[in-house]
Amino acid sequence: MQESRGLSPLQLDALREVGNIGSGNAAVALSTMVDKKVLLSVPRASLVPLVKVSDLVGGAETPVVGVYLHISGDASGSMLLLLADSSAAELAHLMVADPEEELTTVEQSALQETGSILAGSYLNALSQMTGILLRPSVPGFAMDMAGAIIDFILVEISQSEDYVLVIETEFDISQHKIRGHLILFPDLGSLDIILGRLGVSG
Repeated sequence: MQESRGLSPLQLDALREVGNIGSGNAAVALSTMVDKKVLLSVPRASLVPLVKVSDLVGGAETPVVGVYLHISGDASGSMLLLLADSSAAELAHLMVADPEEELTTVEQSALQETGSILAGSYLNALSQMTGILLRPSVPGFAMDMAGAIIDFILVEISQSEDYVLVIETEFDISQHKIRGHLILFPDLGSLDIILGRLGVSG
């Protein structure tokens, strides 16, 4: 791929629509899960070089929480919800209403379910827009440095693209705003399939 690879205006418009549909569906599902009003901002989507993914949260050695799952179907890969550990703790405490500083098992489960709902909502919206079957697996949960979690995902992928699709997501719960990144790691060839269905291939 070209180092300067970007998204065409048509692809950007399509991804915004995917974001609108996905965030709307995710907000409803999360609100039901935690019995609180959850708002998700209209996300911003971009293509990011694989080598720069850790920079999204401050670098490879930044402590983070990750919820990850595999994608199968007409296009394959992995998806990761990445949250700085302070943001993950704040989000978990708001969702579970637990004052403990350390993440409890219940809070970890809540974050895992949050990642599953977000990924499922955006993948369903992407499937509706493109006609591509995208089937998510049961999610996993990890607390580690950003670089370690990303390396683990790359080991699981036989051949990955040089670019990943990043959807910035901002949660608004009880007037607290928390930002996370939902990252699609496409298997080799899958990115062109997705982008081609969203407009003109890059």
